[in-house]
Amino acid sequence: MNSAQNPSADVRVDVWLWAARFFKTRSLAKQAIDGGKVQLNDANCKPARTLRVGDRLRITRGEERLEVDVLALSDKRGPAPVAQALYRETEASAVLRETLREQRRLTGASGPSRRPDKHARRDLRRMKGGG
Repeated sequence: MNSAQNPSADVRVDVWLWAARFFKTRSLAKQAIDGGKVQLNDANCKPARTLRVGDRLRITRGEERLEVDVLALSDKRGPAPVAQALYRETEASAVLRETLREQRRLTGASGPSRRPDKHARRDLRRMKGGG
């Protein structure tokens, strides 16, 4: 078995993404890679591609975009502090992600704070032209 202590061991990209806790399951990591949501060193990759220390990954999860440098390899999923030691997010990625999070918070992209009541639903129907 590969571990974080053995840097020369080969680890697949999908296994590493799962071990580093970017995706909850390995199959979700594989689907993201197949869907073009993960790039290895500015190029698309396949799930079985071997990852090396020093590689750069660009990961897209919904609205969130991360760019991380691989610091260590592991094929075992461990606690979050151990998983976070496997990578380092680039400074530009962290700043951009925080800026986008703040913009979403200010624009209220999370949706309404509560469900519309009877009167609000009636107003909505009237606005949509449904009576």
